[in-house]
Amino acid sequence: MKPAYNVDNLYKKLINIYTEAVPNPNAMKFVANTMLVANEDIVKDYPDAASATDSPLAQELFKFPFVQRVFIASNFVTITKDEASDWAEQIPVMRHFLKNYLEEDSPIFEGEGAEDNPAANPNDSEAVKKIKGILDEYIRPAVEMDGGHIMFHSFDPETGMVKVLLQGSCSGCPSSTITLKAGIENLLTRMMPGEVKSVVAEGV
Repeated sequence: MKPAYNVDNLYKKLINIYTEAVPNPNAMKFVANTMLVANEDIVKDYPDAASATDSPLAQELFKFPFVQRVFIASNFVTITKDEASDWAEQIPVMRHFLKNYLEEDSPIFEGEGAEDNPAANPNDSEAVKKIKGILDEYIRPAVEMDGGHIMFHSFDPETGMVKVLLQGSCSGCPSSTITLKAGIENLLTRMMPGEVKSVVAEGV
């Protein structure tokens, strides 16, 4: 006699979760084999439980006492833990939770989710358009590989100062300042000589 199969299981998502270490030792990138957001330009950074009102997933993650920050983008979640916890103990817990949560097709955001990285503004100056283009093409992919996100904030043509927002694992990371100065500032000043003179970050 053939065993009885649960038909629902035939259509259940099979989710794989793997981890990637990032420069911030207290953060870990949990990557899924499925997209978590409908648009890769949508990113959400939750610095605490109170800010996670639009994300059921983030709300559930903050119920774990060691979770200090949650960042959601494309196909990964970056979780920042407290100093006292050990990733060797917490990674299996997080992988199990995320796998089950996603396989149940539980909601990531309420509604459609918010677009934190707005499309290019038609009123942007040529310099701002160029800065955004450099950030998106050269810098953003590398930052996302490290479990974070970079977003244009503002540009002052008088001082040549560019402000950017660093989110996810980049927030509070000891290496963020080095990355900002040695990497981002160096690239922008080299590609836009005379226009960009310095880069500073919000949210670090």
